[in-house]
Formats: sequence, C-alpha cells, structure tokens
Amino acid sequence: MIDLAIKLGSWNWLILGVLLMGIEALAPGVFMLWLGLAALIVGLLSFLFAASWQMQVVAFALISIAMVPLWRHFARREAVDNNFLNRRTKGLVGQVVTLESAIVDGVGSIRLGDTTWRVEGPPLAAGTKVRIVEADGVRLRVGPA
Repeated sequence: MIDLAIKLGSWNWLILGVLLMGIEALAPGVFMLWLGLAALIVGLLSFLFAASWQMQVVAFALISIAMVPLWRHFARREAVDNNFLNRRTKGLVGQVVTLESAIVDGVGSIRLGDTTWRVEGPPLAAGTKVRIVEADGVRLRVGPA
C-alpha cells in the first residue's frame, strides 16, 4: 500500500480531493467540498514545486484552515426577505386586482396568475378594482381600490 502511495506521488492529493468531493456529493454538508478543494490545490502545487510529504501535509492543513473564512464568505447569504416564506398570502397584501366574480353576501373571487382566490369584503360588482387589505391563511379580505 505504501509502495502504491509512493508511486502515485502528487497524484495522491488529486485522488484524495476527488474522493472528498465525491463524499460531499453523496452526503452534502458543504464541509468535504472545502477539504477536497484544499487537497486539489496541494496536488496541483506538488506538481509545480518539489516538496516533502511532510510539507505537503502542512500545506494541506494550512489551506484547509484558510478555507474556513472562504466557506463562511460563500455560505453567508445576503439578507433575503423571508417574511413571506410559507405564508404566500401575506405577500399578496396591498396588491390591487380585479374582481372576477361579484362580492355577494360578503364573498367573491379574484384571479391571481393561474389561481382563483376566494375573497371577503363589502358588496362590489365583478370587474371592480379592489385592494387586498388582509390575508389570514387562505382567506383574503379586500376593499375598494
């Protein structure tokens, strides 16, 4: 086994890098990706510069440690407005839409995209512009726009 590692030389790092990235593909967690990249970098550097295996291991350790801030940089996401995540109807509040069917006895309907929504509000004729003023679950309350 050691003879194989000696014969492969710098290729060991490239093989390790590919293996670590393969593990990341099978069990995603974004951790092995960075170790795999560090191994690939050490492999490429070992082709360019002759270094002992001890120096290569130290380089791998240092590059792996340097990958932590890099990982945090890419893992940090811009503040995304997730106020409406899993609450689609909250994002509808304030929109002005046209009544598809008249509001009779407090109930009518509107069409948003490919979805027909049941709405509650004051009596209004079909075709009237209304503003969505409240959303609670799948219930939308509207008022004149």
